[in-house]
Amino acid sequence: MTPDRKTTELAHLYFNPKTHKDGIPLRPIENTIRAPTTNISKFLDKILRPIFDDKCTKTTIIDGAQLISAMNTYANKGLMKPSTLFCTFDIRNLYTMLPQEEALNILVEFLHMHGYRKVKGIPLDSIRKLASIVLKENVFVYDNKIYQQTTGGAMGSSFTLTLANIFMWKWQRELVRRPDITGEFFGRYIDDIFMTWNKSEHELRKLLGQANTWHPNIKFDYKISQSLPFLDVLLTNKNDILSTSVYHKPNAEPYVVPFSSDHPRHVFVNIIQTLLTRAVRYSSAFEIFNYERRSIKLMLLYNG
Repeated sequence: MTPDRKTTELAHLYFNPKTHKDGIPLRPIENTIRAPTTNISKFLDKILRPIFDDKCTKTTIIDGAQLISAMNTYANKGLMKPSTLFCTFDIRNLYTMLPQEEALNILVEFLHMHGYRKVKGIPLDSIRKLASIVLKENVFVYDNKIYQQTTGGAMGSSFTLTLANIFMWKWQRELVRRPDITGEFFGRYIDDIFMTWNKSEHELRKLLGQANTWHPNIKFDYKISQSLPFLDVLLTNKNDILSTSVYHKPNAEPYVVPFSSDHPRHVFVNIIQTLLTRAVRYSSAFEIFNYERRSIKLMLLYNG
């Protein structure tokens, strides 16, 4: 008999290597496609993510192009000085380290603070109960054993990303409300943060040291420089002039779909257009674009 494809089953745990990090640590991901809580997770994500996107647009980085646009605005206001520093944060294991009860409380606080008593006709108490089911009833299989997740949420579950964003909204408020942050650019892409700093590096390191103690589950690594990558952009302060270019991770291999493969022909057109469009949008000078264009050409030749 053919099995019913709609039948629920336990999530399965697998791992993706983080090849860009020293020691190549593993990222745990759950295949939750047919998990019992998947539909609740998708529903909560559908009704709550638009609220977060609307209320937190000023501190949310969408992609590299949007970051460049925001930083150009910052520089055009005369806020970038020859001594301006850039700082990036990388939150460690955000999804899997979310404290479940606290995250649920912050979810309700976020909605309440922005004037919501109901979402799509659903009371906040019911929203909290549904979110609790997604978090606390998360059971998965690994190595033929069944586990229940007691901290954090499943990487692979739609709602986990939205809940992590709302949790970080609470954490980052402590940072952006400080008087010494006033006037600085601050933006976050999920668990990665980019900000500017116009005071001494010593003061910045002191602030970051304090921020790393604000919550026992939220720890981060940071870098400070006048030239730093963020997402796929390299941003550089050249004597108060913002320079931007495409950033390639040191261990990135020059591979795309080989031209000899059986993919539809439009795939190859799209690859070339995407690479060149990104180069145009990210390159702040013609020389930078030309360098990237030559790199793209070599990569395409290498892939036939």
